[in-house]
Amino acid sequence: MQESDQETEVVDEEVVPEQTVNEGEASEAVELEGNPKEDESDSEEPKEALSPEEEAAKWREAAIRTAADLDNYRKRMARERADDLRYAKGGLIEELLPVFDNFLMGLQMAEQEQDSMIYKGMAMVKGQLDDFLSAQGVKEVNSQGVFDPNYHEAVAEEFQQGAEPGEILFVKRKGYMLHDRLLRAAAVIVAKSADEEPSEPQEEE
Repeated sequence: MQESDQETEVVDEEVVPEQTVNEGEASEAVELEGNPKEDESDSEEPKEALSPEEEAAKWREAAIRTAADLDNYRKRMARERADDLRYAKGGLIEELLPVFDNFLMGLQMAEQEQDSMIYKGMAMVKGQLDDFLSAQGVKEVNSQGVFDPNYHEAVAEEFQQGAEPGEILFVKRKGYMLHDRLLRAAAVIVAKSADEEPSEPQEEE
């Protein structure tokens, strides 16, 4: 009797866990299999098919837009290339300007003897330099009239009778433009208003 009871207990312990595990796995498998199908059915939405005419119009519009972008790109590159060629010599000319300034100073000193061959030769060279700069698109900055900070650099202020404040009196160094770009601002002396005389202190009575 005791042996049969022990066998019965052993059998019960082995059978019950297997049935419980199988039922749990089966229920979980059903849930896992069911959820994705529900999600797929919810996420899928019907799409309207385009007619051949609409499809052709769509691709025609895309082609026109692409061609317009390409044409704008070509125009921009051509404009940038033209600007590069137009202003390519700007750096070299800017470095030559101090040499040109020194030459003008020497020419002014030689003006005292205008009949000399030195002055005549230097005047001829100046004409050639002017022609060269003009051919490159270089021109002098206008330094007459009122001071303009976009083109002039004020190096000093002086009072001059009859001159308006801010009026350019003298040009210390010429300025130059390359086409429509400023190469070097003109160094000028501008007029200032007369200084007010300090009032004398009144004597107390």
